[in-house]
Amino acid sequence: MAAESPVESVREEAPRPVCLEDFTAPVALQCGHNSCQAPLSPQGRDTEQQGPLRPNRQLANVMELAKPLSFQAAKRARWDGVCGEHQEALTLFCEEDQTPICVVCDRSQAHMVVPLQEAAQEYKEKLETHLKTLREEREKLLRRKTTAEGKSQEYLKWTQAKRQMIVAEFQQLQQFLEEQTQQLLAQLEKLDEEIGRFQIDTVRNLSVQISHISERIGELEGTCQKPGSEFLQDVRSTLSRCETGQFQLPEEISPELEEQVRGFSQKTIALSETLMEFKDTLPSALERARGKSLGAFRQEFPCS
Repeated sequence: MAAESPVESVREEAPRPVCLEDFTAPVALQCGHNSCQAPLSPQGRDTEQQGPLRPNRQLANVMELAKPLSFQAAKRARWDGVCGEHQEALTLFCEEDQTPICVVCDRSQAHMVVPLQEAAQEYKEKLETHLKTLREEREKLLRRKTTAEGKSQEYLKWTQAKRQMIVAEFQQLQQFLEEQTQQLLAQLEKLDEEIGRFQIDTVRNLSVQISHISERIGELEGTCQKPGSEFLQDVRSTLSRCETGQFQLPEEISPELEEQVRGFSQKTIALSETLMEFKDTLPSALERARGKSLGAFRQEFPCS
């Protein structure tokens, strides 16, 4: 004989020895037996109370633990194919309780029942319908995932190409600006050379004239120091040389050099205005381009 399970052992010990029903308010009798504090059932095997009653809390705890164990055991037996209560095959299915039952159970209740295999087939078809729907939804999601991944890769390639294009465009712009910078600096250096030559020529001319004037001043000062008779001998010749020896001041700057300076000044003004306009127009042009981006985007990424 197979060993009893712990659940069966508890259930055998749990019923009252008097009426064979579960303890509801267990007490301990003077003789050592267990009973209920409530009046004994007329069908009990012992109708005489034996001595004073003492509450049996330990047995009450056992009964509380036994209730769910017995329910779980019955449930496992039911789903194993055999009715745990009547030991009959589970051939029917109770629609209301959603559980298999045997023919004996069916006689004791008024619930709607169907053959077990028929119920299984019906619910299997319902589950198959749900499975079909779920599989279709999964396929849609998988296709959407594949499309999203493909689009993402396409967009990443596009952004990489645009990144390279932007870098190349600005590198060309930087190269152009560098060339213009070097060109303007070369012109400015040439202008510096012209100004330097003009300065050297002007200083040399002025130095020569200053030297001549200094000599004339020295000569006249010496003449003025001579005695009256000697002084008057050459005074007319001295005055004649003074009148014919007028000196001319050189130009502060030559017209050609002044024109070059004025022309370069206009270039620097144009440079400042152009760069200022460029810094203003580039961001606004990029902002206006956003309005046209949808059409351009669709041209680059036509719908498949």
